Amino acid sequence: MKLMVGYNGSPTAQRALALACKQAKGTAGALVYVVASMEGGSGESLEEIRDVEEKLQWAKDFLLKENVACETLQLARGLSPGEDLVKFAEDNSVDHIFLGIEKKSRTRKILLGSTAQYIILRGPCPVTTTK
Repeated sequence: MKLMVGYNGSPTAQRALALACKQAKGTAGALVYVVASMEGGSGESLEEIRDVEEKLQWAKDFLLKENVACETLQLARGLSPGEDLVKFAEDNSVDHIFLGIEKKSRTRKILLGSTAQYIILRGPCPVTTTK
């Protein structure tokens, strides 16, 4: 079984990681993809890229300490995070997606959109969210 965690290092993302870890430990041969999406291009600073790498390393260390097979990936393909994660899930035949969600005001949602909402509506498999 292939599980995916949309990960940005936030407390809600860490809770989603813990849920995926629990699911993987109860499933023989499970693999957890921990995926961070950045839009890429000249808008990403070296400091931001390093910050994401550190957060992904923390997630990898957490899963390996729990004896859970995992891969960490930092995507920068010019897509929005929602599009990026859905495409990754489709391309890699992911069986289940885990996301941490944060409450946004209506105005913020209109202006920025909702990554979680996009993934829930367009994801190719079940999506579990936590807050």
